[in-house]
Amino acid sequence: MESKKGTTTVGVVAKDCVVLASEAKATLGYLISSKEARKIYKIDDRIAVAISGSVGDSQQLIRVIKAEVELYKHENKEITVNAVATLLANILHSTRYFPLLTMLILGGVDKRGCHLYNIDVTGGMTEDKYTACGSGSPVAFGVLERGYRENMRAEEAVELAIESIKAAVERDVFSGGRKIDVAVITESGVEFSRHEIGPKLSE
Repeated sequence: MESKKGTTTVGVVAKDCVVLASEAKATLGYLISSKEARKIYKIDDRIAVAISGSVGDSQQLIRVIKAEVELYKHENKEITVNAVATLLANILHSTRYFPLLTMLILGGVDKRGCHLYNIDVTGGMTEDKYTACGSGSPVAFGVLERGYRENMRAEEAVELAIESIKAAVERDVFSGGRKIDVAVITESGVEFSRHEIGPKLSE
C-alpha cells in the first residue's frame, strides 16, 4: 500500500530568525495526490517544523509533540528549541523497530538564540546553520552550500531557501508544483507566506 509522501524541505538560520521552506507537492506512488500539501507546522509560539516522508506519520508525530509541549508549559513558563528537538528525537528513537517514516527540520527562537535541527527517522539529531530533507535535498544542498553565509538578513535567507526549493523542483521528480511555503520564525512568532513560481523555473 502506498502512502502520501512529502519531499523537499529546507531550513536556514539568519541573523535574527530561522527560515523554513517547502514545496507543496505530495505523491502517492507515481500519482501527484496533492498540489497543496502542507509541510510546515507551528509547534509553539516561536517553534515550527518542516516534514518530509510519510505525511500520515508526520502528522501523527506533530499531534503528539504539540500535546507534550502544552503539558510541559503547564508546569514551566517556556520550553527551549533544544528540548522540543530532543523530545522528537526520543520519540523517533523509541519507535525505530516499527518506525515513523518521517524526517524533520525543527527551527525556533528562544532565550538562547536561533536554532535549527535536522532529525532523522531513527532519532538522530544534529544542529546546523542550514539543512535540507527529502528526495530533493541533494539538489537543495548545492544551492545552500553556495549561497549561505553567517548573519544573513531575513530577506536574504528567505530568498536562499526559495531558490534551493526551486532547484529541487527542477531536478527531483518527486518535488514539484508551483507553490513554495515559507515560515519565518522570530522572537515575535511564526509568520507564514506562500510564494508562486512560474512554469519555467530557470528563468
